[in-house]
Amino acid sequence: MKSFAYERASDPKAAAAIASRAHARFIAGGTNLLDLMKIQVETPETLVDITRLPLKEIAEADGGLSIGALVTNSDLAADERVRRDYEVLSRALLAGASGQLRNKATTGGNFLQRTRCSYFYETNARCNKREPGSGCDAMNGFNRILAILGTSDKCIASHPSDMAVAMRALDAEVETLKSDGSTRRLTLPELYRLPGDTPERDTNLEAGELITAVRLPKPLGGTHIYRKVRDRASYAFALVSVAAVIGVENGRMETIRLAFGGIGTMPWRDARVEEALIGEAPSAALFAKAADILLTEAKGHGENDFKIPLMRRVLPAVLREATGVAA
Repeated sequence: MKSFAYERASDPKAAAAIASRAHARFIAGGTNLLDLMKIQVETPETLVDITRLPLKEIAEADGGLSIGALVTNSDLAADERVRRDYEVLSRALLAGASGQLRNKATTGGNFLQRTRCSYFYETNARCNKREPGSGCDAMNGFNRILAILGTSDKCIASHPSDMAVAMRALDAEVETLKSDGSTRRLTLPELYRLPGDTPERDTNLEAGELITAVRLPKPLGGTHIYRKVRDRASYAFALVSVAAVIGVENGRMETIRLAFGGIGTMPWRDARVEEALIGEAPSAALFAKAADILLTEAKGHGENDFKIPLMRRVLPAVLREATGVAA
């Protein structure tokens, strides 16, 4: 690990101002950043400690919830309001990492996890996300866990977060504070970037821009499911995952929210899938059609080809469970 300066922020505005300097990073739980620093994938010159900022509350707001960026994953998953009204989020959080990591990991930091692509972590490998313009060894290498949607010829790294997939299904928005003191609210499609020609940029946050809170809209009701398929039962990233909120009334699907993990370069959602299902009577044939729509542009790169037929099974299985349709 390279040497670095350490500063403890006294308030959110001061934190953003300090972090706007070149090569500075915020640190809270540090469950991803510290690992990357140890292998010199991340080499910040300054760490800005935000752990003492007043961003640890979960409060009701506009009929929904406002979640402070420093709320831990464990506390968020255990919150009575989250478990009652946003069950898919609680389920997704509990599916991620281990209890010890959830006790340290924060809501804001979870959104900003870096990919777990082996070549991103291996500093002797070519990786455009780590070293722009160097190439991508994952394209023809060990890419079992990597993305099949949203990729480019520069990068196929998958987004690792379970929480962010559920947040995408719930139409969450992040609130941020810039170094000049201004604020903004971003939807998750506005927060995240597809790799395109600049895979080194995961988000559209500006230098020093601090996530201060997450807003969840009014509860949707219906059946909440988070289905995660992985290589082992715990402490493993998703091969594919589905966050679903499904409401059925009078024999037709009147509420449909679907987001997907493990298959995309960002927490994935496809409006075409929901449009094909909304207002329709649930059926096995319809669910298979939804999977076909989702995977229209999916592209495997060898070892991750299996994700396409796997998702063709997992999505209909989730929809059957949510609606009570027999296999």
